[in-house]
Amino acid sequence: MVEIWPGAAYPLGATFDGSGTNFAIFSEAAERVELCLFDKGRGKKLKETRIELTEVDAFVWHCYLPSIRPGQRYGYRVHGAYDPSIGMRCNPNKLLLDPYAKATAGEIDWDQSLFGYDFGDPDSRNDDDSAAHMTLGVVINPFFDWEGDRRLDIPYNESVIYEAHVKGMTQLHPDVPEDLRGTYAGLAHPAITSHLTKLGVTAIELMPVHQFVQDSTLLDKGLRNYWGYNTLGFFAPHADYAATARDEQALGQQVQEFKSLVKSMHAAGIEVILDVVYNHTAEGNHLGPTLSFKGIDNGAYYRLEEDDLRYYTDYTGTGNSLNVRHPHSLQLLMDSLRYWVTEMHVDGFRFDLAATLAREFYDVDRLATFFELVQQDPVVSQVKLIAEPWDIGPGGYQVGNFPPQWTEWNGAYRDTVRDFWRGEPSLGEFASRIAGSSDLYEHSGRRPVASINFVTAHDGFTLRDLVSYNEKHNEANGEDSNDGESHNRSWNHGVEGPTDDPEILAARAREQRNFLATLLLSQGVPMLLHGDELGRTQQGNNNTYAQDSEISWVHWDQVDKPLMEFTSAVLRLRKEHPTFRRKRFFTGSTVRAVGEEGDRLNDIVWLHLDGRPMEDGDWESGTQAIGMYLNGHGIKGKDARGGAITDDHFLLYFNADGPAQVTLPPDEYAAAWDVVIDTGGSADGDTHVAGTTLTMDSRSLVVLREHGEPESTPDHSVAASVASMATRT
Repeated sequence: MVEIWPGAAYPLGATFDGSGTNFAIFSEAAERVELCLFDKGRGKKLKETRIELTEVDAFVWHCYLPSIRPGQRYGYRVHGAYDPSIGMRCNPNKLLLDPYAKATAGEIDWDQSLFGYDFGDPDSRNDDDSAAHMTLGVVINPFFDWEGDRRLDIPYNESVIYEAHVKGMTQLHPDVPEDLRGTYAGLAHPAITSHLTKLGVTAIELMPVHQFVQDSTLLDKGLRNYWGYNTLGFFAPHADYAATARDEQALGQQVQEFKSLVKSMHAAGIEVILDVVYNHTAEGNHLGPTLSFKGIDNGAYYRLEEDDLRYYTDYTGTGNSLNVRHPHSLQLLMDSLRYWVTEMHVDGFRFDLAATLAREFYDVDRLATFFELVQQDPVVSQVKLIAEPWDIGPGGYQVGNFPPQWTEWNGAYRDTVRDFWRGEPSLGEFASRIAGSSDLYEHSGRRPVASINFVTAHDGFTLRDLVSYNEKHNEANGEDSNDGESHNRSWNHGVEGPTDDPEILAARAREQRNFLATLLLSQGVPMLLHGDELGRTQQGNNNTYAQDSEISWVHWDQVDKPLMEFTSAVLRLRKEHPTFRRKRFFTGSTVRAVGEEGDRLNDIVWLHLDGRPMEDGDWESGTQAIGMYLNGHGIKGKDARGGAITDDHFLLYFNADGPAQVTLPPDEYAAAWDVVIDTGGSADGDTHVAGTTLTMDSRSLVVLREHGEPESTPDHSVAASVASMATRT
């Protein structure tokens, strides 16, 4: 006999308090709810104990079990109406995962019992019991010794984000113990954290680590969901990524392992940002399985088609969309976000297909309730909030339109920078993007850091593949390469894929340096795709969602060391000079202003290669080369002591055309200049006097710093290392 106390309706989920466990689940659709406890058997040998929940407050069914400890596996059975035509899908024969489960055990196996109908007859009702085939919730121990750990709160303008995959980063690393590879513990290993700190990364953005489901269509092909955008549990760390989850005696320990990862990253000075998928769940459309939300309260959790409640509104391409119009669905999102901040100590979130969360009605509305809740929440509003500002619905591309508190993946930056370096006329827009995209963000009161700049991300080519392939090569996905983006804005430099041609290899190496230097020295927040600094290739596959294989994993034995050193050196330059990480937009004027104390220059001046300032009519000239002067005395803002921020002056030249002669501007800009970056290698490292010329290779980037005394040049080593690496391939 299990002793049963009434318990409380809050908090939702299973909460162990040191003595026993409170269970609480919301369902307005339920007529009865049973809590199901399971022993440690497997499959049909599971021993199930059912406890009817008789206490109900505001549609929250609850009880307290003083005998239940961490490690206990559980699920729910919800009794109620089953009539898909009116949106009701309750069926007590389907064991359901607690939406608030903080850990899970086991994977679903796609048995027919998991579905509400018989295969081949969607209008039928299937009453087979699904318990033996389901993922179960696990009661966790919430206590953890953080040893004083807390969020780092690194300012956006000082941030460098590194998008990474838990397994992909660690599976092939020779210095990570074999039993820790592919896990949170492996990612916390000093071999990984030291690489990130040496590189200059301040935040690691983890691809989905919420508990997700393996797709049956992929399993049938012998593939697996690698990316993880198929969430079922919004509170539970994905069990497959935990070394401890492989131990039947350590149920629920993935929570402790994830907390240890965060603590290790924080100790290394690195923030942890989660890529979260709150726009849909793994239950799919009307033909999908009944695993959790669908059987608990279908109409509360999902957006249903108003003219036929059997079907789901799909703004995500996955079969369903979460119902952000319902208070309990919104509560789920906010409770999840708050949990990961307060209990797991994460530093922020990147919201997948965030435009879906703004569809309170049909159009995207940045004033939707979800964003209002985030705005007023004292916990969630204080962490980094990054939107993927689009979905597949009508009007779904919303770059620049999110609320002032948010930052965004800037897809316009990615496309424009790719176009520029492959020779597509885009000079005016290119200038706008590298200067912080004020045309997208300034109107809403935001600053340059609203733009999360990236050239590559998990979805698409790696940087090396971007310069090595004209076409996608997704044959390994089993879809005849019909999947993935076809318009990649890439260029193979004359040969598709691998080559031994030294000229092509040199051109590709230079192009990778161009992309990296452009990204890391642009205004805004740079985001690197993991492995781009190492020369990682996916063999031309631009949609590795199903490639949990060596195609996607980082090959640490094939590292491009010169490229890694170059990336680290450019990041060091960025860190040492605030002119590359401004807090405010440039003033916008590109002409000289004469003051009482003589000639003064604006904070930014766009230049022709012959040294003349650009005029309004010059932007449509068709040229693919431009210079940018950054005035180190034009940085608005104060340092920590309230003093004005000043820096050296810089010149940046971007040449996506043939070899060029650059005439440095007159001495009113600076009397002399030192080359600190030359991706081509032709510009010598000597001091260049104002008005003289230097040579740029075709398709190259050169950065010069105002010449000064040796003791005032903290980036001298950066200049030397970057200049030398530019000549190596």
